[in-house]
Amino acid sequence: MSQSPTVSDLLLGVSEIDDRGIRFEDQVITWREHIQGSFDRAALLDTLLDRTRPRHFGLLMENVPEFSLLLGAASFSGSVAAGLNTTRRGPALARDIQLSDCQVIFTENTQAHLLDDVDLGDVRVINVDSPAWTQLLAPFADTPAYASTAQPEDLLMLIFTSGTSGDPKAVRCTHHKLASPGVMLADRFGLGADDVVYMAMPMFHSNAMMAAWTVALHARAGIAMRRKFSASGFLPDVHKYGITYSNYVGKPLSFIASTPEVPNERENTLKIMYGNEGSAPAVATFVRRFDARVIDGFGSTEGGISISAAPVPRTGALGLLPDGVKILDPETGAPCPPAVFDADGRITNADEATGELVNVTGPGTFAGYYKNPEADAERMRNGQYWSGDLAYTDLDGYVYFAGRSSGWLRVDGENIGAAPIERSLVGYPGFAQVSVYAVPDSDVGDRVMASVIPVGDVDNFDPAAVAEYIDSRPELGPKQKPTLIRVCSEFPRTATFKVVTRTQSAERWNTSDPVWVRRRGESDFQLLTPEMALGLEKTREPV
Repeated sequence: MSQSPTVSDLLLGVSEIDDRGIRFEDQVITWREHIQGSFDRAALLDTLLDRTRPRHFGLLMENVPEFSLLLGAASFSGSVAAGLNTTRRGPALARDIQLSDCQVIFTENTQAHLLDDVDLGDVRVINVDSPAWTQLLAPFADTPAYASTAQPEDLLMLIFTSGTSGDPKAVRCTHHKLASPGVMLADRFGLGADDVVYMAMPMFHSNAMMAAWTVALHARAGIAMRRKFSASGFLPDVHKYGITYSNYVGKPLSFIASTPEVPNERENTLKIMYGNEGSAPAVATFVRRFDARVIDGFGSTEGGISISAAPVPRTGALGLLPDGVKILDPETGAPCPPAVFDADGRITNADEATGELVNVTGPGTFAGYYKNPEADAERMRNGQYWSGDLAYTDLDGYVYFAGRSSGWLRVDGENIGAAPIERSLVGYPGFAQVSVYAVPDSDVGDRVMASVIPVGDVDNFDPAAVAEYIDSRPELGPKQKPTLIRVCSEFPRTATFKVVTRTQSAERWNTSDPVWVRRRGESDFQLLTPEMALGLEKTREPV
């Protein structure tokens, strides 16, 4: 196999395996059966897709085996699969389908209703749970093996960004972009035929594709697939399928760590959890409870920058700054100096030390956005990949995430990242989850607001204890301390569990959730009253 395999190469590598494959609920599909099924579907695609147009089709499905079979078909037939976000609705979903040039949409019973009353033009819809699908596929049974002509840089999949700060963009995912992380991770962790990879993150997103699907293919391991993530179902699935490796993205690790403890939960087959954006408390709790190794990396769907966990971790750090990646001032393009900390661990030069993570050597695995040259130009400037992620380093080269460039807080003339504030607040034992964002303030530009989900119940919010905790944190400077706290039972999220902070920021204090305000010069939080909220609307400052 070449140094840069295609996804077709990985699939062909498991084509003669009969003792493992995909397990879904009570269904078992061996790898040999899977590859034959992909050949059959590839032949069908050749008849369904007009070759005079982009040979693109959409997958509007939860995690079901047909998603994997059709993605294999795309690989062998030279067509392109667009992963459609199952949380999109109406005109937004129609927009994604149109943008990705889908000729056909494959869906299944649980998602087919999402296309009701959606104007799809001449796009054909096929429900793979219907008798019509069985009849459509029947003539192509036992199609001979495809002699794949795929090249590493050929487009295979369109994966939409999470859309937390605007309309989602369709990231061009080539064979190389999907296969190379799977090869690297499987080799790095020594995964093989005796392992079982768990795939519960949405398959229309890059995390499942690059950190699970292609990992299993290269390792020639089995896959246990769950329709959609369930925190309470995680440990039972580990036992049911003998799972040894699982991927995650963001909050699901916290959700699992927050489930009630059960006897003997350390006695399980799980060895490795790999993902990104896991908080330090969640990682520590997960390791303690389930006796598994958690490796938290940093990357994005675009793939321009990847940061691996350091051999010697440092609390709060993503890892060591890789070669070829620098932190540059977004305004001047000059390198940012390392962060300087005082005796309390508080950064004293955040404004000058915080900049944008930039791959100065080129695009990395970023292959551009589909039909969006403006977004391409924003990412690629002067041959460098500008990630849109803010960060700073310490004197030893450890990198600390500071937020998104679209999510700067500008407080009294100083740029402040939300991520360091979230890292501090999530250490409060009464908070299960925290989201920090800016709301307008007439005096200082932005005011720091936090939404929190208390442990147990929304009533478990102690304003005096929270104020005492915030004041006790030496790493929080006066401008970083939140003065508005919204107490929630849940956050608005994308399908990949990222918090939609733009929604929270737009709603501000205009919500049915309790909001607590700490007025300037006062030590305590007070429950925001309608009169105080009216004052905020008029002056944007508590009175």
